[in-house]
Amino acid sequence: MFKNVEKAWNECLKIISDNVPKVNFRTWFEPIKPVKLEDNVLTIQVPITFFYEFLEEQYIDLLKKSLTKVIGPGVKLEYNVVMGDNGFSKQPYTVKIPTSDKSGLHNKPVQIPVDKDRTSIKNPFVIPGLKKMHVDPQLNSENSFDNFVEGECNRLARSAGYAVAEKPGGTAFNPLFIYGVPGLGKTHLAQAIGIEVKNRFPEKTVLYVDANKFQTQYTEATRKNNRNDFVHFYQMIDVLIVDDVQYFARKEGTQDVFFHIFNHLHQLGKQLVLTSDKPPVDMQGLDDRLLSRFKWGLSADLQEPDFNTRISILKKKSYQDGINNSDEVLEYIASHISENIRELEGALISLLAQSTLNRKEISMELAKTMIDKLVTNSEREVSIDYIQKVVCNYFGLTIDKLNSKTRKREVVQARQIAMYFAKNMTKSSLAIIGANIGGKDHATVLHACKTVNNLIETNKNFKEYITEIDEKLKM
Repeated sequence: MFKNVEKAWNECLKIISDNVPKVNFRTWFEPIKPVKLEDNVLTIQVPITFFYEFLEEQYIDLLKKSLTKVIGPGVKLEYNVVMGDNGFSKQPYTVKIPTSDKSGLHNKPVQIPVDKDRTSIKNPFVIPGLKKMHVDPQLNSENSFDNFVEGECNRLARSAGYAVAEKPGGTAFNPLFIYGVPGLGKTHLAQAIGIEVKNRFPEKTVLYVDANKFQTQYTEATRKNNRNDFVHFYQMIDVLIVDDVQYFARKEGTQDVFFHIFNHLHQLGKQLVLTSDKPPVDMQGLDDRLLSRFKWGLSADLQEPDFNTRISILKKKSYQDGINNSDEVLEYIASHISENIRELEGALISLLAQSTLNRKEISMELAKTMIDKLVTNSEREVSIDYIQKVVCNYFGLTIDKLNSKTRKREVVQARQIAMYFAKNMTKSSLAIIGANIGGKDHATVLHACKTVNNLIETNKNFKEYITEIDEKLKM
């Protein structure tokens, strides 16, 4: 058993890193600092309250397993929550939660005073003289939470966004910084927060603006010598959503005015939601003091949607547009367009247009023709989820059966084949493959691949199975 807290925690991290995706490990475990190890109680320091709540909800079993293996049975875990610079708490406080308890412990939020009603301010979105209550939030009603499909790729960002909408300015993640490459739904999620806030709190002033429009308004206000009116207008917003803040780069005047608006709103407990194509740490051309404020709250990324999420997006879009598509067609589209949700939905619209204009039913043949025109390289992206689906269809099994703990020969063999193809056709690590196929470890995956390779060389019928499945995966 380890007595040194840093050595103990580093050993725990080795186990954890083998069982979670790299991006999740960087997001949720690298920021943790070990504090002390006394009387079989490990204390770790996390940056915000949401951290320990998320760890308790998503990773409690893994934490318990790791701590028990490294420190010993009966180990307890305490979280030291520090939120110094963001204005919520200047002193750390400790949350005591046994590793066997998943319920968590909620703390009363710090109450921040709200300023009084302000007088009429010039509104750069419409005309001078409009009162606060008349500010148009500039939101698209289609970009609601109901229309936002949740998946592993966006669960953190969506959960944090909904928490912000339920209690704007009253959570630890202020600002909420959402980042990801174009086309993954940053604007949709940011506007969904605004829409939900307006539904819950009609009296609050919500405003969405993209960074380029903010820059244009500031330039025009400066030219007309109305800079103070511009600043005062933005300072009266309760929930300010600024899209694509990376466009503030190298615009010193805009950065300076936004810095003061940010400070004013944050100090009054108003909510800020920001989006960018990259995390704050990777942003260039921005003032350090502004970047430091972007890091105050929670930075949540949107990743490329996995196969199942893409299918869910296409099904939802089909239902909304009244399109009757077969699962085969949707799977074909989802397997060829994987990186951009906007392109994914665009492909579905193009398919509908082709069907309507040519008076043809939506079929696989039409889908293939359309995909060939839209996608330069229409080579199918094979995901672990899709591999499991093809293998299960081939052997007449369900996904649940494949991932169950049964030791029946036909199920074990199908599971091994799925692991074999996942290793050869994806970039996933052995640990990720095992976690997604039956909840196994990397050693089990390695054994499965060796078994399949041996059977290919010695069993003619088995080799035919592999050849046929391989052809189906490459169709």
